[in-house]
Amino acid sequence: MSKIVTFGELMLRLMPEGHHRFVQVNNFNAEFGGAEANVAVSLANYGMDSYFVTKLPEHEIGDSALNSIRRFGVKTDFIARGGDRLGIYFLEKGASQRGSLCIYDRKNSSFAESSSNDYDWNKIFKDAKWFHVTGVTPALSKKTAALAIEACKAAKAKGVTVSCDLNYRSKLWTKAQAKKTMSEIAKYVDVCVANEEDALNVFGIKTQKTNVDSGIIDKNAFIKTAQELSKRYGFKKVAITLRQSINADFNKWSALLYDGKEAFFSKEYSIQIVERVGAGDAFAGALIYGLIKQAEKDPDFKDTKSVVEFASAASCLKHTIEGDFNQVSVKEVLKLVNSDGTGRVSR
Repeated sequence: MSKIVTFGELMLRLMPEGHHRFVQVNNFNAEFGGAEANVAVSLANYGMDSYFVTKLPEHEIGDSALNSIRRFGVKTDFIARGGDRLGIYFLEKGASQRGSLCIYDRKNSSFAESSSNDYDWNKIFKDAKWFHVTGVTPALSKKTAALAIEACKAAKAKGVTVSCDLNYRSKLWTKAQAKKTMSEIAKYVDVCVANEEDALNVFGIKTQKTNVDSGIIDKNAFIKTAQELSKRYGFKKVAITLRQSINADFNKWSALLYDGKEAFFSKEYSIQIVERVGAGDAFAGALIYGLIKQAEKDPDFKDTKSVVEFASAASCLKHTIEGDFNQVSVKEVLKLVNSDGTGRVSR
């Protein structure tokens, strides 16, 4: 079984019931989530030896956060405990022409204030095959930016494959800060995951002749973006998700995977959205799984095309599931890959 390590913050998620606005409610539903934790859960659900690394406060809320990923089989052996607080994010779910709203309360969290002393990278990466981090982690603080770079260096020194989802968050840092730090992290990355906005906001690479808001998608332009990312930063593979937002409830979804020579596109899904948060993480988790299985000569992942089809389908399914975590199995994803996607009742 392949050991996969992800590194990031696990947060408390507070959300009004249904589509209520923050100003309408007196109560919030409490769950947990976070980019790298979401990837770890996906991989555990696929049967991988999935480890999540973070720091959580040593009190009952920290315990609850820990249990939220343990229940899916995520390994928590290397999670540090201590600090003052758990990071929080508030989510207001959009509808129709009203977009969703996310508000962060993550400053000075246990993870944001963690240091090298909290993580033994030699132990963490022992026998590991893959390491995944996102652009959210270095955006949280100068300390986590240094830790993300440190972790990538340690992973590469151990011969571990490194993937990074650019995940630009304008509420956490500026474009200039992102470019400086992510350009350093990129030196150690083998597989880059992005969308057209990430490529532009982080690295200044614009996808031409494309406007996802108006539904204009030029596939050749996306290929050129993937090629430019690969050429400029030496990525062995680049995956780009293509989202056409008709409105907050209805999107079209597909993806491409560039393997350094050729680009392969998945089929396009028309999605009636239940939950958009975590869809990109679901894509990243499924992509990692598919690439590992392709290397292992699994017949379901015989080529690059089959890998991107799996990742795109997994992300499509995540749009139908409440919460941060993509609670689907390999069998369910492959069923969608090999079907017409009509969502008929399984009897």
